[in-house]
Amino acid sequence: MVNPRWLPSGPQSRRTARFLAAGGAAVLLCGAAANASAAAAQSEGGTAHSRPASSAARSGAITAVASHARPDDSPGFLEGTDSWPISIDGSAPYREPAIGGDYGGYIGMAGNWAYRLGCHGRIAWATTNSAQAYTNFTTYHIGIGTGVYWFMGGPGVDPHYNGTTTEAYDFGEEQASWTLQDISHLKVTYPVVFMDVELPGIAPATDNGWNSVYTSPCSGKVKASYISAEVDRSDFNGYAAYLTSHSSYKAGVYSAPGIWTSIFGTGSVADIPNTYEWTYTDDTSSLSRTPDGWCLQGTSTCGNFFGDVGKNSAEALMWQWSGGGGTFNGYGDFDQIDDSRTP
Repeated sequence: MVNPRWLPSGPQSRRTARFLAAGGAAVLLCGAAANASAAAAQSEGGTAHSRPASSAARSGAITAVASHARPDDSPGFLEGTDSWPISIDGSAPYREPAIGGDYGGYIGMAGNWAYRLGCHGRIAWATTNSAQAYTNFTTYHIGIGTGVYWFMGGPGVDPHYNGTTTEAYDFGEEQASWTLQDISHLKVTYPVVFMDVELPGIAPATDNGWNSVYTSPCSGKVKASYISAEVDRSDFNGYAAYLTSHSSYKAGVYSAPGIWTSIFGTGSVADIPNTYEWTYTDDTSSLSRTPDGWCLQGTSTCGNFFGDVGKNSAEALMWQWSGGGGTFNGYGDFDQIDDSRTP
C-alpha cells in the first residue's frame, strides 16, 4: 500500500495511486503486446492503495456495510469496479464486492502515454476482475462486461510539440492508435473507450501535459506553463476522430467539472455535448450509503458531469462514486453504471 503522505490531495489526484509503484518504477516493456502482457502480469497483487484488504478486514467491512446498505435498484443502473484488483468472492454469477448486488462491469486501463513513451508508469489492469465481468456478461447476460480507458497525455508531453493545433491533433491520433493496438489483446465488450483527462499530480508530468509544456516527456521539467485551450482540444479531437474512424468504438472521456474547466476553460472549446462521459465528482470514502441513480441514497451527494453534459443527458454513462486517488474505502474503486444508456 502506498503511504498516504505521498499522495496529492484534492480532485486532481483521482487516479494518482494507480501509477505509483512500491520500491521504484515498474520495468518498462516496449510495444503493444508487451503493454498488454505487463498489464496482466502487474494486475494481480498491485501495490496501489486500492489493493484489496485482508480476508479478515474484508469480512468485517462487509458485515458493517451490509447492515445498512443495499444495491442500487434504480432501473437501468448497475454497480461495477475499475482499475486495480478488488477481491470478488464466490462463484459465477458474480456479485459486487462489499455492497452486494450483481457485478455489473469492470473498466480497466488499456495503457497510458507515459508507459508508451518510455517513462515510469504502470498499467492498472485486473485480469481476474475483467474475466469475472466478462463471464457475467457473456454467460449470464448481466452488466456491460469489460470496458477500457486510456491515460491520456496532453500536448505538453508530445515529443514533437510545436504549439500548433495540427501537431496536437496528430498526437491525439497517435495515442488512439496505441489504444487500439492495446485493446486488440484484451476481451473488451463495452462499446465506449474513455480518454482519461485529468491532472494526476504525479511524475513525470503532474498535469499530464495539459497545462504545461515539458522539456521532454519524461523529464518532469517545465519549459512553458501555458497551453491554449484550442491546442488542448485538438489533442482530444484527434484521439476521438481516429478512434471512431478506425474502429467501431465510441469516444468517451473520464474527467470532472473542475478539472475539465481548468484545462479547456468555460467557452465553446470546453463543450462536448455529444461525447460520452464518466465522472468522479462527488466521491466518498464511505460505503455506508450506496448510489440510487446518480446520487447516494439519503444524501445530497450526487455525481456531476461536465462540458455541457448533465445527469439527464444520454451521454452521462458512469460515476466513480467511491475509491480513486486519496479516497480510501478499504476495497478499491466503485462505479455506478447506467446500462440503459449504453450506446
